Amino acid sequence: MQLNADGGNYRICPPGKQNEGLAVPLHLTMEELDHPHSLMNLIAGNTEQADPFCCRTEWQFSFHETFSPARTLYFRNSNDSMIAFAGYEYPDTGFVLEPIESYWLFGNPLLGPNAVELLKSLLSEGPFCGSRPLVVLSGLVRGSSLLREVLLAFKDQYEIIRLEPSGFRCASLSGGMDGYLSRRSAKLRRNLRRTSSQLADKGVVFERCIPLSIEQSDDAYARMLYIEETSWKGIGQCGMTIQPSLDFYRLMLRRMSCSGIGRIIFARHEGKDIGFIFGGITGSYYRGQQFSYSEEWSKYSIGNILQLEQIRWLCEEGIGRYDMGQTLDYKAHWTEIELQTENLLLRPMEK
Repeated sequence: MQLNADGGNYRICPPGKQNEGLAVPLHLTMEELDHPHSLMNLIAGNTEQADPFCCRTEWQFSFHETFSPARTLYFRNSNDSMIAFAGYEYPDTGFVLEPIESYWLFGNPLLGPNAVELLKSLLSEGPFCGSRPLVVLSGLVRGSSLLREVLLAFKDQYEIIRLEPSGFRCASLSGGMDGYLSRRSAKLRRNLRRTSSQLADKGVVFERCIPLSIEQSDDAYARMLYIEETSWKGIGQCGMTIQPSLDFYRLMLRRMSCSGIGRIIFARHEGKDIGFIFGGITGSYYRGQQFSYSEEWSKYSIGNILQLEQIRWLCEEGIGRYDMGQTLDYKAHWTEIELQTENLLLRPMEK
């Protein structure tokens, strides 16, 4: 099914091919991968990643179409492994092979046990044979066997430059809601109880939403944008209502509606939307994306209660970990796990 989103054609939900046995082609295309059960998504959810959601097509392909559609995409795979890169000729640096999402560097382009061998094979092929590009790698968990394999595989032919690492904050949901709250401070628990009671007294209710079609996705996104416009981010012209974020999250939410992995909660008062929180599920992991609320409700700490309601829902579904994304000070109150990943630049050595 071809859809058009603001001038760009892409395939949101093509007829899905189940990957059975060894019957997997070696050079999949974006069109073949752009569906919920693609090899890329299956491997992303079944390998140890600091940020498994951001290894999925919903994140990676939405970034490509919104931020850098002129790049060439390179996929290589075996039946249990895959690599996903974008290539572009930059004026100052020459040709660079980089992760598809190359701004935040949240995801990992090396998926599965044989991913490093696939990258070595790609670099030995045309158009790279004889003119090795710069290579950017991201999302390599510090201390992991994958990081060690990368360093060993490329140390003789590439200068390996360590870029700024990434930090991620996560919370275990082990033990359900009671278990999660037991790992929070007494002050946070006390504040959450007081704020929840205040909002209930004012008649604020919370509505859960899982978009399961493009139409439902667009309806939910319109509600989110309405709220965002009344938030401090909307008022300051720095939120989801501004390009390229506007298209990025629209495309991501549409893709999430095809896989059914989106989780949105709206806060409502007297029939009016006043806040939202949303993210996506990959296996037993939930990755938060955005939350926002009307500025007039900020004094009631409604953002905290949106977080609490999302955690309550995830615990009911048996989700094991809440990924809150990059490390920021406020997230320390909500999480107890910090993961570090290495981002590397491989620069070919002179022959």
